Amino acid sequence: MQKKNVNSATDSFAVLNTAKQTQTAVMRLAPGEKSGEKGNEHAPSDQVLYVVKGELVAEIGSETETLREGDAVIVAAGIPHQFRNEGSTQAISLNVYSPPAY
Repeated sequence: MQKKNVNSATDSFAVLNTAKQTQTAVMRLAPGEKSGEKGNEHAPSDQVLYVVKGELVAEIGSETETLREGDAVIVAAGIPHQFRNEGSTQAISLNVYSPPAY
């Protein structure tokens, strides 16, 4: 068993667990920060992003939506995407990649 706590990761992005078919990671974005350029793609991997704390603006393909605590979204493999923190507090997300992306 690989047990990790989302709060144990202090970097802006950190892989928590990696198995043969799945990987978990945590992303922390301060106000004004973004996940990277929209061209960010992990071609072989689907991503599930769950907002643990705060709010994120999700730009996935041609769609844009605000995600709040408790919201989850799927980014299909190879789709350009970006997550931005346009709020006033830190945003934290738990991410699941299948197969592992990092």
